[in-house]
Amino acid sequence: MSDHPVYEPPRPARHVGRLPLTELLARARRSLLEVWNEGAFRNEVVNTKVLHQRIFVFNMPAAIEAVFVTQLAGFERKLPQLRHTLEPLLGDGLLISDGPVWKARRPPVQAVTHASRMAGLTPEMTRTAVEWRADWSARPDGTPIDALEEMDRFTAGLLGRTIFGSALTSEAAAELSAAFALYEARVGRTDLISMLGLTDFLPRIRGFGSRGEVRRIHGVVDRLIGVILDGKAGETSLVAAMAGAPGMTRGALRNEAVSLFVAGHQTMANTLAWAWFLLSEAPWAEAALHAELDAVLGGRDPAFEDLPELPYTRAVIEETLRLYPPLPLLARRAPEDTEVTGIDVPQGSIVMVSPWIVHRHERHWEAPDEFRPERFLPDAPPPAPYTYLPFSLGPRICTGQHFGLQAAMICLATLGARFRLRGVAGQRAFPTYRLTLRPGESLPMILERR
Repeated sequence: MSDHPVYEPPRPARHVGRLPLTELLARARRSLLEVWNEGAFRNEVVNTKVLHQRIFVFNMPAAIEAVFVTQLAGFERKLPQLRHTLEPLLGDGLLISDGPVWKARRPPVQAVTHASRMAGLTPEMTRTAVEWRADWSARPDGTPIDALEEMDRFTAGLLGRTIFGSALTSEAAAELSAAFALYEARVGRTDLISMLGLTDFLPRIRGFGSRGEVRRIHGVVDRLIGVILDGKAGETSLVAAMAGAPGMTRGALRNEAVSLFVAGHQTMANTLAWAWFLLSEAPWAEAALHAELDAVLGGRDPAFEDLPELPYTRAVIEETLRLYPPLPLLARRAPEDTEVTGIDVPQGSIVMVSPWIVHRHERHWEAPDEFRPERFLPDAPPPAPYTYLPFSLGPRICTGQHFGLQAAMICLATLGARFRLRGVAGQRAFPTYRLTLRPGESLPMILERR
């Protein structure tokens, strides 16, 4: 039992039993988070059929391990939905590639975001956060802000600097940020054609509408890569670090640079926005965070060496990722008849593992819908294997997990030491699933000095 008030942050209501098909499809069109009934959060597996498509949702550790680790070769290929949505922008980038391309590209991409590189990347993270703090300091106390937009722009700036280094001018950063925002808005809704297993060759109207943004993004990224490879930006950008790896042509560098940005931008921005919202609704957690920041930093800017001394800051981020995982649904297709932990899975079935469900499953967590950062403090028992999946898992685990977690901690520590965000009466965040899990289309809050 926790020693603070119970706080259950917002989530979709859970229905009982099976929905009529028309209602199920309507909910799925709004957000796939709305389709799950109460049983999904206590059962070992969901085995259902929508139209002609068989769907399995596995919730238990042994089955999750099988799909993403021990039987990965049988479930490697991602759904057409993700490919149709992102392939025009990412090409054969690591985020959507499979097979030999994925195996060749993962080592150089993983190397540049490895945990061993985090100390060298921390100063850029802190510099970006300090600049954001200066911007907030210039605003009057009580200024209304859109916390989601603020974190979108913060994350875009941080990722741009890290990926492209000093080659990224302010004009290029603004153009990239605007083009990415438009692209994500155009393609972000659930593609029910692909999700229900209909033909891959049906046209996607959204793809045509996003071509202009794709050309803009590719044009800017190609220019930046040219500057870096021509030696005009001799620093430690991720592009420069990847450039020396075998097979990393200019086209490959572009696809992986864009993949890194796409993978990190919305996921990190959403996590930070959710964290500010949760802290605003849980004053006891906000007080614990402030006490830790004051005691450890004493007004200093956070450095890499400070991060192990900020366990509550980390716990807030990790609990935010549990309640609102950036990618709440991980789906694969079975290429042939197989079985998972004794359950027959016919060829063509969609096989899902949902961090949204697993992170709130009553067999894995005490009071799973409550916000309890103390679950992740050093003296708490760790989550059982394969029950905490904010960055996916297995060989395809997100290469940027260390970068994302550390950057979020730096942001929360730098800004949280001086500011708090307050909610706006009558307006609350609510989880919406597009490409990532967002707190709605905006998050109005009030900026206050501590």
